[in-house]
Amino acid sequence: MQAKINLLTIFNCSFISLIIILFALTSCSKNQEDYYVLIITGGKKIERSDFLRIFDDLNVDFKEVIQPDANNIYSSPEIHSFDVLIFYDMVQEINEDQKLAFLKLLNTGKGMIFLHHSLVSYQEWDEYEKIIGGRFYQSTNKEDSIRFVQSTYRHDVKIPVQIVSRDHPITRGIDDFVIHDEVYGNYKILSKVNPLITTTHPKSEKVIGWTNTYGKSRIVYIQLGHDHHSYDDPNYRRLIKQSINWVAMR
Repeated sequence: MQAKINLLTIFNCSFISLIIILFALTSCSKNQEDYYVLIITGGKKIERSDFLRIFDDLNVDFKEVIQPDANNIYSSPEIHSFDVLIFYDMVQEINEDQKLAFLKLLNTGKGMIFLHHSLVSYQEWDEYEKIIGGRFYQSTNKEDSIRFVQSTYRHDVKIPVQIVSRDHPITRGIDDFVIHDEVYGNYKILSKVNPLITTTHPKSEKVIGWTNTYGKSRIVYIQLGHDHHSYDDPNYRRLIKQSINWVAMR
């Protein structure tokens, strides 16, 4: 009888231990706070502390690297510790080795988010527009006999934002809204991208946010994000938060 009780006790303890282990494993799935994000800035003056406060408030673990140093990190062992790369830079200089390292990251599935003026980067690197899904023209350009007029911008305007797909994980739970920000006009948008948000502002292109894929990576571009007016906007913050979750999925 004592042996039966001992066996029952062992069984109960083993079962409880199994439940505890399963609960722990379930709890280990990555939450927003578990992602390690590399934020790349530089090349343009920004309201730095206000911008970085977005990620502090969202409880995102991050490291900021300022260009041109960021171009060197693409090939370093440290780059593999990051789940997501967020680009808020505006630079032109990148050498061939750095380009290859950048493309290698995309072929490993590293998620990337590009914000606002990052659309202006790497004007002489044609592959970049295929990665980000578009291009802001700093000067009038001619491609394949098609003339692209210099892109435009206007800041401190009220921008009506429409949600294209309310079921997409990035825009889910967000209603149409109005934001104080900067618009870009006459920029190129590749036909392969999937629109997320649009606007009817007369000085803006219609599509102001989209998803793209390159290699094995998920890509997001959001045109909004000029200064503290957008940084503090709850809809903008939610777009960034849900973009991090989406591009980080494996």
